[in-house]
Amino acid sequence: MSGASSAPPMVRAVIGNPNPGGRTTIVGEAVAAAIVDMLGGAGGATETIELAHIGPHLFEWGNEDVKALTDRVASSTVNVFACPTYKATYTGLLKAFLDNYGNDGLAGTIAVPVMVGGTPRHALAPEVHLRPLLVELGASVPTRGLYVLDSEMDGLAAAVESWARGAEGQLG
Repeated sequence: MSGASSAPPMVRAVIGNPNPGGRTTIVGEAVAAAIVDMLGGAGGATETIELAHIGPHLFEWGNEDVKALTDRVASSTVNVFACPTYKATYTGLLKAFLDNYGNDGLAGTIAVPVMVGGTPRHALAPEVHLRPLLVELGASVPTRGLYVLDSEMDGLAAAVESWARGAEGQLG
């Protein structure tokens, strides 16, 4: 994001969990809220996009609802792409959504990879798997991704705050 922009930030949490409203949504929304605060907050907004609600339409090439959604995401200041860790990587739902973009479909946006998982063995999944996909689509990914263990949900605010301290100054 350019420092010259005076428009209030729009931060979207794109949730790639087939089960909407779960832990992944909670984490994605917490990160999106932290980013709005980090960018000054004034007039900034967040929006949560649960991909599970449009899942069946992702494979209908040219679907107008999917196109409208991809356009909204591509116009965001920052997008938090959050998903559970499935087989050590991102979900097919998130991949199917991102497949609707061309190589530079997210150019001009900032992306933050966020994943939730049950084991620390997959802690690098946001960096090793999700970051390269977002970069391939043209997004800038200036911060480290965030990996949250299911067992850390009670301390989510502290985990997000710690991540935000490390990301401060990198998103704006």
